[in-house]
Amino acid sequence: MIYRILIVDDEPSVTDLLAYNLRKARYDVFTAADGREALRLAGKFKPDLILLDLMIPDVDGLDVCRELRKTSNVPIIMITALGEETDRIVGLELGADDYVTKPFSVRELMARIKAVLRRAQNGNSEPISVISGAGNLHMDVESHTVSVAEADIDLTRLEFDLLHRLLINRGRVLTRERLLEQAWGYDYVGNTRAVDSAIKRLRAKLRAASPEADCIESVRGLGYRIP
Repeated sequence: MIYRILIVDDEPSVTDLLAYNLRKARYDVFTAADGREALRLAGKFKPDLILLDLMIPDVDGLDVCRELRKTSNVPIIMITALGEETDRIVGLELGADDYVTKPFSVRELMARIKAVLRRAQNGNSEPISVISGAGNLHMDVESHTVSVAEADIDLTRLEFDLLHRLLINRGRVLTRERLLEQAWGYDYVGNTRAVDSAIKRLRAKLRAASPEADCIESVRGLGYRIP
């Protein structure tokens, strides 16, 4: 499968560098230098992934992300400057999948692109409603709801994302560091104990709904999994 990638950046040197390396890796590449053109090309070519610089003319990167998320779940990797931490966090809250900071390593970015595409492909291979099979736990990704025996469980966005990551990686151990990267979506200011605390709250809510619904296993010294 040849993936289509849209590069959105107003710096020709960055665009040329990315386009060269992506085409060399056999991706189909489109480029846009401003937000308005990015939205037009995204609608026309339906890319599999978008590399989106936040500081672009006409429509800025955050607004592009906001508009795209109204109609599309296309994976988005933000490209940000080192001092744009607040914008980066806002972008992740709007639905961006990952970020890289300038100056960036092309090798690292290529690895991130592969990882995001792989996660998107794995997600697309699942039906919209993902059922764990434990305690009649049911997750509907489209409506962003979780229920046990048709009774909804009130989860925070973070708890939902943690459960979602564990479900779509069923059978695999996800380390605390991996969960920080995937569910928090950025370099969390703290340590991996934040994962343990969030998992503890999530498991308590699942058990309160049904003892059998707590299907999350702790793997000593590694992380967590759903078998």
